[in-house]
Amino acid sequence: MVSAPANNLPVFYNDLIPLSSVDHADFRSRSVDAAPFLVSQHAVPLTVDEFVAAQRFVPIIFSAGDESVPLALMGLNEGVNTFLDDEGKLRGPAYVPAYVRRYPWMLAKLRPDSDELSLCFDPTSEAIGQFDDGQPLFEDAKPTELTQGVLKFCEDFEQAAARTGQFMRELAELDLIMDGEVAIQIPGNDQPFVYRGFRMVNEEKLRDMRGDQLRKINQSGMLPLIHAHLFSLQLMRELFEAQVQQGKGPIGAPVPPQPVEA
Repeated sequence: MVSAPANNLPVFYNDLIPLSSVDHADFRSRSVDAAPFLVSQHAVPLTVDEFVAAQRFVPIIFSAGDESVPLALMGLNEGVNTFLDDEGKLRGPAYVPAYVRRYPWMLAKLRPDSDELSLCFDPTSEAIGQFDDGQPLFEDAKPTELTQGVLKFCEDFEQAAARTGQFMRELAELDLIMDGEVAIQIPGNDQPFVYRGFRMVNEEKLRDMRGDQLRKINQSGMLPLIHAHLFSLQLMRELFEAQVQQGKGPIGAPVPPQPVEA
């Protein structure tokens, strides 16, 4: 269900260059109403800060492998995003992960021997460039309020990512993570549609935790996050049904009725 990006750049990013008041003095940022880069992405990284808001709209799962990361599941099959149309516009109410809202910006190391992070952007994005419209990134060689806000958002994201890493390490130490499996049975099919390739919290182990351990994860704020993750898994069936309605269901799934032409 979930696969890692094939190159060293984070998912969505085609290139990264540092923002410069010299090289990009006349660059502007303009708003876009579509995210075509997201159309074929079925799972998007999520931070723990977003669990409570996201669990109303998307299943929250963990990627397969030893170093699991939380993911917002936007489709059950590779290449399917049920929340966007073919142009990359939202079909309706949805939660857009901060990872998506951050694009095309991100903080990155420019030198491997330094921990300093610099504000960078993807130059292939249509949101940043030498445009006649949009908001300037610099005025008198100084970052505008817009650029300062972008930097703050990226800094907050990095801090949330660090909290997320700590959350995942603690889940692993408590041995609460297990390989996940979801079976969706639909009328008319003898066999259910089974989805694997992800990880989830083991509810049985959670129920059997010692009182002192349970008290610890409750006081640390982990317990509400775990419950948000578990509650969100109920949306798996809705995601499946959305795929079927959009004609993107798995092989063997019902085909939605086609509109009758007048």
